[in-house]
Amino acid sequence: MFDDIDPGWLWTIGGVLLLATEMLVPGVFLVWIGIAAIVTGLFALLLGIGIAGQLGLFALYSVLAVMVGRRFYAVKGSDNVDVLLNDPGARMIGRRVTVVTAVDEDSGRVRVGDSEWSARGGPAEPGDRVRITRVEGNCLIVEADRRLSSS
Repeated sequence: MFDDIDPGWLWTIGGVLLLATEMLVPGVFLVWIGIAAIVTGLFALLLGIGIAGQLGLFALYSVLAVMVGRRFYAVKGSDNVDVLLNDPGARMIGRRVTVVTAVDEDSGRVRVGDSEWSARGGPAEPGDRVRITRVEGNCLIVEADRRLSSS
């Protein structure tokens, strides 16, 4: 069926299909491979390059297209991966919070934003500012905030 079609046209049609697929399923990856396929098809049509050369060109253009795409179409956060994204408790470490109920080694409560959390550590009295040092389950481990106490 495809014996009569020039391989250059197959590359070009395949590239256009990849670009169309990128529009249906956005992920910013198929667009670069689609561009590489279209460029390979155009070179194959213009220069009559054999299959081995076409595959080599496609590999080269794919790598170049992805490199150019990464440079000019920076995906937000790609270099700054938030490793704590799915660990909201760990994201609170280092945060300063206000003591609601006296905190000691066994119990206490602190205000984090608009909610209250169980806390241990301290010691600290209501109204004191403490710093979250770690999270154990749903209990925050806190210590006196040295920056505020030294002033």
